[in-house]
Amino acid sequence: MPNVKLQQNGQVYEQEVGSNSNLVVLAGIKKFPHLKYGCGMGKCTKCMVKVVSGGDSLPEPNWKESKMLGEKLNEGYRLACQLYITEDIELCQE
Repeated sequence: MPNVKLQQNGQVYEQEVGSNSNLVVLAGIKKFPHLKYGCGMGKCTKCMVKVVSGGDSLPEPNWKESKMLGEKLNEGYRLACQLYITEDIELCQE
């Protein structure tokens, strides 16, 4: 099972999640409660995270991420609602 580390406001939250999990779905059912999110459909960017490590296992950004994040993609930002976690990853959310 993948391990997710989430840095947020000086705290680090660490949790194992099921393979191919979406963190926003888990947050919605209170199984990954620290993640901030909004619509869950790639429209609001409230779930924007910066990938600190482990991003090599993620697929290329989809059209929603490209549209909503633009140049931020080049800085390592992604939309958590569009990601399915299959490997260990460390994220930062402000």
